[in-house]
Amino acid sequence: MRSIISVFGRSPFIPLQMHMEKVASCVKRIPEIMEAYRRKDSDKVKSLSKKISDLEYEADQIKHDIRDNLPRGMFMPIDRSNLLKILSIQDSIANRAENIGVLLTFKQAKSVPDFDTAFDSFLSHSIETFEQARNVIDQLDELLETGFGGVEAKTVKKLINDVARKEYDTDLALRELLRVLLANEDKITYGDFFLWTRIIRQIGGISDRADRLTATLRTTLESS
Repeated sequence: MRSIISVFGRSPFIPLQMHMEKVASCVKRIPEIMEAYRRKDSDKVKSLSKKISDLEYEADQIKHDIRDNLPRGMFMPIDRSNLLKILSIQDSIANRAENIGVLLTFKQAKSVPDFDTAFDSFLSHSIETFEQARNVIDQLDELLETGFGGVEAKTVKKLINDVARKEYDTDLALRELLRVLLANEDKITYGDFFLWTRIIRQIGGISDRADRLTATLRTTLESS
């Protein structure tokens, strides 16, 4: 892994991108662990849960490295406090991916009619929202090179708007999923209902934080 100190001079966004890359490694394993959970493959679920936790720890190490080495005296195109805020939001996404993995190791919760289809739609929308936010972070180097203007700025603004739209679509998918779950609450135990709602909350938190990430970035860029 490249040294955080060595890349700050080139761009303050490169460390953010390094951290986001590790966050993305956590998120992309969620569909895989959900598939293993649905197959009732508890050994695979435990293995993937540990892998996500290990990746989250690696993301934490990058986060700490950035915080410890972020230059105070060097001019940067964005405010230091805003960069740290963006980093914190990215970190919260990795935390939610880890939480999902841990929750899935607690017990094998029962599914109900139409639940899997609604759940898959919700999960897909949430991850798509995250991936779009990741695309925004990936564009920041190019944006810096153009002085936060021109065609690149318009592209980033469009991507940010797309994140907000995808987060709204995730909310709609969430409403349908909760409707299905509540319509079948008499068919599952309280423990299963409790676990599913906790898992759903963590998945929804990924898209919510992705939207918050790009909204914060928009405000930061507009004030630069």
